[in-house]
Amino acid sequence: MPSNIQSDVLLTPYNTFGIAARAKRFARVESVDALRALCELPEWRDGRRLIVGGGSNVLFTKDFDGLVVHLATKGHEDLGDEGHDRLIAVAAGESWDGFVRTSLRAGWPGLENLALIPGSVGAAPVQNIGAYGLELAERFAWLDALDAVSGASLRMDAEACAFGYRDSIFKNGLRDRAIITRVVFRLPLRWEPRLTYADLVERLARNAIVTPSADQIADLVTTIRREKLPDPAVVGNAGSFFKNPLVDAKTCATLREQAPGLVAHPQADGRFKLAAGWLIDRCGWRGRSLVGSSGRAAVHERHALVLVNRGGATGAEMLALADTIRKSVAGRFGVNLEPEPLIV
Repeated sequence: MPSNIQSDVLLTPYNTFGIAARAKRFARVESVDALRALCELPEWRDGRRLIVGGGSNVLFTKDFDGLVVHLATKGHEDLGDEGHDRLIAVAAGESWDGFVRTSLRAGWPGLENLALIPGSVGAAPVQNIGAYGLELAERFAWLDALDAVSGASLRMDAEACAFGYRDSIFKNGLRDRAIITRVVFRLPLRWEPRLTYADLVERLARNAIVTPSADQIADLVTTIRREKLPDPAVVGNAGSFFKNPLVDAKTCATLREQAPGLVAHPQADGRFKLAAGWLIDRCGWRGRSLVGSSGRAAVHERHALVLVNRGGATGAEMLALADTIRKSVAGRFGVNLEPEPLIV
């Protein structure tokens, strides 16, 4: 048996909601070999396992009766140039924002629009994280993973990952099976700023920045995110709790008749992406908690898309709030909201 196994471990440090769930068994791994060594444990073989990195995309609703693995692998490597791109490989356990800053210091721009997104590098492809006009899939080359069932090594390109809006094969067909161990990015050698997001363009104009550098974009994105979203170190949260729903053009037109101020962004496939925060706000949820509840689980005062743990909330309380909000939005607008975090 691996020697790094602990019993009855509090998971509060391993989830940004700050939920005080416990793991029956827990292991911190710092190498792929150490990860592979866990494959013989009974909890691993019968599927009672959970991999966590930064813990920014998980909501524990109860204690975990199995093995929680904290993936803490570190390091990055310059693999050289390929065509118009530089290939950079990054260990899955690295902090996402930490790597964004490391890449900028090294003179490797391309990820600056994704600054300050919480979580680890290994979790980023699972969600196909995106913000301020850029998605991870646009900078992705391939990834390495461990098959949790066979123990085999996998290498997967973008097509194999089946990236979609906040989606990938790791949330579907390979959920609970493929464990990402390393991600390789394509960062452009001929960098040009990505300036398609209205909030970012407005902030650049306000600061009289005409030709921004990658560092300036990262700094402004960081400022905007800090103004909009609470710091998990101060108040427990996982950022945006719900995905922005996608609807067809007919549904969008109907909703606009019902709610003339509807925030909807046209997509390349003809659908429209609705602002989930706007829908929740119009249902009156901003800053509120469930009537008759402890008030520890609440909607953030500045951003209706963010659910927060005001201190001492249980995962069940957070989930009850989320479910009530979903029903509220569905009842008023006929739109179903899908949670972003993994509910455990």
